[in-house]
Amino acid sequence: MSDELTLTVTGHVAEVCLNRPDKKNALNFDLLNALTDTANQLKDNADVRAVILHGAGGCFSAGIDLMLLQSLAGRLDEIRQQMRNPPEGEAANLFQKPITVWSELAVPVIAAIDGVCFGAGMQLALGADFRIAAPDTRLSIMEAKWGLIPDMGITQFLPHLLRADIAKELIMTGRILDAPEALGLGLLTRVADDPLAAARTMAADLAARSPDAVRAAKQLVDQSWIAPAGDALALEGELQARIIGSPNQMEAVMATLQKRPPKFT
Repeated sequence: MSDELTLTVTGHVAEVCLNRPDKKNALNFDLLNALTDTANQLKDNADVRAVILHGAGGCFSAGIDLMLLQSLAGRLDEIRQQMRNPPEGEAANLFQKPITVWSELAVPVIAAIDGVCFGAGMQLALGADFRIAAPDTRLSIMEAKWGLIPDMGITQFLPHLLRADIAKELIMTGRILDAPEALGLGLLTRVADDPLAAARTMAADLAARSPDAVRAAKQLVDQSWIAPAGDALALEGELQARIIGSPNQMEAVMATLQKRPPKFT
């Protein structure tokens, strides 16, 4: 496992910590791979009955690391192929899997959120079953800032939580929300002064209950609410493959980096 992600198991509760505090836990390739590997490891641990996701240094995640985005520029044809063609036997492509894999755990996953929760970090939090945030947390589906759409599993999670018009507004604008507004919209489960402590209390309560009933309850709700995963994930990959590297998307990046108004064609 990468040093950029830590796993601690105490009793029946696993804690997974994004550990790049100097980068506000921005997601690079090492961290994305570690998220997938760790979730798969936890799938095989029958003793774990609840999982907590959180970030080191008082911040959940600022989203995708800009260095990762810049590294894609020279191999966009390869990236488009990966977006459109998930690995054999998978519904999620290589960029979606580190996020969607957490929803595949049979046990409940709780995201303890503070600081910022932007872009890919927001999608990671949405992939949890529960989201507990500090009152001063800032949250955003921020991909519009870079001329992109959210494509890391958003279709699997957001329809459970938001009306379509609200989802469109947040996706199209990348507007930053405070925790009380996010709670009111349904993006958060609750707000707590100490979200990690609240998550630990909740995880302990869940772990003390019948594991069969808790697992069945998660399966019941997930399978009742969800749309066919493969179709929606494929749509994410196809739309993003069309957009990424296009003139308008690159203009969005340059305008953001240069702190100027964009000039789209």
